[in-house]
Amino acid sequence: MTSHPARIEGPTQLPGPTLNLITTPHAFEMRFTSTPRGARLARHLAAVRLHAWDVPYGTDAHDAVVLIVGELTANAVRHGHVPGRDFQLGLRVLPGSRTVRVEVTDTRGERVPRRLDPGLGEAGRGLLLVSRLAVRWDWHPRAEGPGKTVWAEYEIPS
Repeated sequence: MTSHPARIEGPTQLPGPTLNLITTPHAFEMRFTSTPRGARLARHLAAVRLHAWDVPYGTDAHDAVVLIVGELTANAVRHGHVPGRDFQLGLRVLPGSRTVRVEVTDTRGERVPRRLDPGLGEAGRGLLLVSRLAVRWDWHPRAEGPGKTVWAEYEIPS
């Protein structure tokens, strides 16, 4: 899904993915404009951050988390957009685990995600993908103001 922007060749290249996330805490949080461009940038920066956290480009885990980020940020832009307000992406590895948590917060609280039937057509297919990839997902009201946070957790295989 996401290609590595620059490959390291030669003796400095690591032999393979290490995925050493159990003892190392990682967190990334940033606000983005509530536009398609903001969603693309959020997805790109999440991909770069995951690679830096030893979840390499081209692995199933990397691609799955980037897809989850892409779906949740696209939904924030499409369904959670309030003019003049940004959305926020949080990406973290939960302490003591191999679980990556994605959180996307927007400022529109009256439009909340629903768990849809897969036979309903195109509407809701993004959350259907998220529900199939994530070990769990849900949403909650935004703590510091109007809006909501939609989150999903992905378990990286050992």
